Amino acid sequence: MERLRPFAGKVIRAESFPLPLLLGIGENGEVIAPAPGAIPDVTLRLTPGVMLRLAARDATAWHDITVEGDPHLAAALHHIARHVRWDIEEDLSRVFGDIAAHRMVETGRKLDTWGRQGADNLARSFAEYWTEEQPLIASRADVEQFNRDVDALRDDVARLEKLVEQREQLNK
Repeated sequence: MERLRPFAGKVIRAESFPLPLLLGIGENGEVIAPAPGAIPDVTLRLTPGVMLRLAARDATAWHDITVEGDPHLAAALHHIARHVRWDIEEDLSRVFGDIAAHRMVETGRKLDTWGRQGADNLARSFAEYWTEEQPLIASRADVEQFNRDVDALRDDVARLEKLVEQREQLNK
């Protein structure tokens, strides 16, 4: 709220699918509903993909947001988005109660972990399939053997060149 206090009375418009969101900044820096017909001081255009990246805490997502209007207010919003952490469990507890909110958040964390592990396992399975079953990718052992064979061939060619050089010297 302290970061937004200098922007009291300003209006923010966040345009995203399916509906735009209009927010105002109160005298104490709180985010409030703006007066009807308020004209935005800053407009942020976000695609659904950028919104997902912001939710996943991707710091580079802000580079893909189109900003029109007050650059100082946009910079303050960017700072807040980077540093504020939403306590979703607290907000859910107001609607569903403490126990239900805790269980919902824990379930969300477990689903997130499960999804990450599933993606990791899938990537490993594809890598194994492509190196062992359907060799589209060379295995580490195959690459190392290939490098050893190339080194041996290079050494053999160098020795052969030296031998040819010596024979030519003798024939002169």
